[in-house]
Amino acid sequence: MNTTEALQRFEETANHYIQELDSFSMEQLKRQPAEDEWSLGQMYQHLINSALYMQLRNIEQCLTASEDTAAPIAVKTKEGTAIFDQGSFPPIRVHVPPSPQYTPGQPESKEQLIQGLYTVIGRMKEILPQLEKGTMQNTVPHPRFGPLNAQEWFLLIEMHYRHHLLQMDRLTQFLEGSA
Repeated sequence: MNTTEALQRFEETANHYIQELDSFSMEQLKRQPAEDEWSLGQMYQHLINSALYMQLRNIEQCLTASEDTAAPIAVKTKEGTAIFDQGSFPPIRVHVPPSPQYTPGQPESKEQLIQGLYTVIGRMKEILPQLEKGTMQNTVPHPRFGPLNAQEWFLLIEMHYRHHLLQMDRLTQFLEGSA
């Protein structure tokens, strides 16, 4: 998939997340299935924050790195190679133990989530033309996938949002069952 197709697919997924917010009350968005599991609202916060403060930031770092500041070329991990070959994350549940660094906070309002998603969409649209002009030689390491270039970080955002649709389905079923 190229970056233009990825942006179109990302927008469709992000707009799906926005439309789905109408189905939930704030109380439902904050309800956690278990103490160590995220609420639907926390999942939304995770998607917004990881795109804005990790993935998009890493794209900018790749695009602005000069030859002398660029990370040495290394190879992707086996897992990183697999997700880019498949064009998606494996359909498995990833559970990270709760921690202050990683666990997203509860949302304050639906409007906060909607604005966050629109901000990510806007930033993706802004950065796309830079990807088409920029070098793809500079990389920033991903904690699990190894070094990724700007285009790969961009594609990763779309894959990440699509992957969390599985979590959304699971949390929606939990909320329907606990109504």
